[in-house]
Amino acid sequence: MIEDMEKKSGFAAIIGRPNVGKSTMMNQLIGQKIAITSKKPQTTRNRIQTVYTDERGQIVFLDTPGIHKAKNKLGEYMVQAASRTIKEVDVILWLVEPSTYIGPGDRHIAAQLEQVKVPLFLVINKVDTIQREEVLPVIDAYRSLCDFQEIIPISALKGHNTRDVVDSIFSYLPQGPLYYDEDTVTDQPMRQIAAEVIREKSLHALDDEIPHGVAVVIDIMKERKGGRLVDIEATIVCEKESHKRIIIGKQGSMLKKIGSNARYELEHEHMPGQQVNLKLWVKVQKNWRDSDFLMKNFGYEKKEV
Repeated sequence: MIEDMEKKSGFAAIIGRPNVGKSTMMNQLIGQKIAITSKKPQTTRNRIQTVYTDERGQIVFLDTPGIHKAKNKLGEYMVQAASRTIKEVDVILWLVEPSTYIGPGDRHIAAQLEQVKVPLFLVINKVDTIQREEVLPVIDAYRSLCDFQEIIPISALKGHNTRDVVDSIFSYLPQGPLYYDEDTVTDQPMRQIAAEVIREKSLHALDDEIPHGVAVVIDIMKERKGGRLVDIEATIVCEKESHKRIIIGKQGSMLKKIGSNARYELEHEHMPGQQVNLKLWVKVQKNWRDSDFLMKNFGYEKKEV
């Protein structure tokens, strides 16, 4: 117990506009893929907790949905999830892109951070895409917006300086016992991870206008006797009949591609040692993103916000 109290532990929120690399950074920091990633905005819809533990203690990372102007109830849910997270943590990491232009999205985030009482880090991502001398003007541009305790340029994709982020977080965390067992990497149940993996593969495969209206529901997830084989049946929900035809594809080719890619990742990254028998269905639910009832059915709980 004394050993535990000598350790540091706390919560770190990763916030930022959609598509700045929040999920990529979190996956890089914990050394394992938990959060799904894509180049399309609104990839992350729920708060996702991952856990980093070493000899110094434990950091619980909260990857939040991108803060943006909501256009429907799903958007409102996502923004509320991110805003609530800001008020519950020990450290906030504001992830931005390496540009001196500060648009309305980042100014909106800066306004939300004015009342924050915890240490605030500016993390400038994607610095591998600019020259080294271009970093200082970016720092100067953002410094005028907020009072930052730390400013750290990184490349989440390539892992540059991500260890510096972990080291800096530990220097601001309070002493206290670990929140999770040392081998815990996420609090997400496997059903949720499976649904998110299928949604990610849909995001990668489909046209830009379709993924926003896609949700994935796991209908059945059951291990067969012996535990070597797992049966998963899932429904991809979309908003239009025309979208359904595209998701299924010619003679089922698109659905087969999504299923094959999802099954490969589940077997190799999330369920090693197990084989996955994955069956996918597609269903239309018009305007589900504006229905509290359907959003709850698809795993977006207002009470969690």
